[in-house]
Amino acid sequence: MTGFSGRGFRVRDDVFPTGLLLSPTAAWAWDDAPVVEALTRAALGDLLDVQPRPEFLLLGTGARLAQPSRQFVRDLEAMDIGVEAMDSRAAARAWGVLRAEERWIVAALLPL
Repeated sequence: MTGFSGRGFRVRDDVFPTGLLLSPTAAWAWDDAPVVEALTRAALGDLLDVQPRPEFLLLGTGARLAQPSRQFVRDLEAMDIGVEAMDSRAAARAWGVLRAEERWIVAALLPL
């Protein structure tokens, strides 16, 4: 389950204060997360390399909703991966619901 503690994102007993990358099988710190407007495919590291390819990237944009660049969205759409942006609290909640439905998604959550 993903949520927030007072110190950052919480996944089971681990806390990720700097940001979080999630796949259906792993969670890891996103220590070098850029601001939303500067987000690139490369900034996600290996996140999009899961198999099968994820349906979409759930993008948590921090304390408030911010839109990633159109180029970033086009780059992911060229890989047949959609982008759903929302504030990071909403994204953390959505992650739990969508994974409970067994949706094959990935998430990149920026800190608040």
